[in-house]
Amino acid sequence: MNSWLVYSIGFTAQILFSTRLLLQWIASEKQKKVLTPARFWKVSLFASFLLFVYGYLRSDFSIMLGQALTYFIYIRNMQLQGEWKKMAKWLRLFLYFFPVLLFMYSYNNNTYDIEKLLYNENIPLWLLVLGSSAQVIFTLRFVYQWAYSEKVKESVLPLGFWLLSFSGSVLILIYAVLRKDPVLFVGHIVGSVIYVRNMVLIRREHD
Repeated sequence: MNSWLVYSIGFTAQILFSTRLLLQWIASEKQKKVLTPARFWKVSLFASFLLFVYGYLRSDFSIMLGQALTYFIYIRNMQLQGEWKKMAKWLRLFLYFFPVLLFMYSYNNNTYDIEKLLYNENIPLWLLVLGSSAQVIFTLRFVYQWAYSEKVKESVLPLGFWLLSFSGSVLILIYAVLRKDPVLFVGHIVGSVIYVRNMVLIRREHD
């Protein structure tokens, strides 16, 4: 596939990820406390959809891993906010089964091409470990957020979410520089600023 088209998909995903943060940031600044608007999860889901495709087209295991781990958490948060059922049924079915469909499509003679993902000549093993570790840490923020939200029975973004976001984002920025990936770099530069600002708002709210 044309590299410009692949990068376009990736940049569109990152623009959507940045947009969700800006929407959340603006809403939080207005109320002087950290909020979780429904649009945050809607935009997150569609951005994750695109970035998963981007990672597949780039044969980048760490990107696909990060999105696979958070994709269904976005859906769960939409369910907690009552937004999931508002979407058309056909769209819900497609989004829900999309990762499975892509995995099935990836089969070649009934054997999934794991080597293509794990042994990319452009990504040495140490860099793959760094990128995957960064994605796992970055993804843990949503696992933490999910567990916290299930506990309080509402979709919220606690302080731990923003701490993990910032830590993972810094590691992904390092990976992006080493991987020479402009999509990851631009997206996480913008996000890092907003993560810090949300931590400041939470601290002020608690004080």
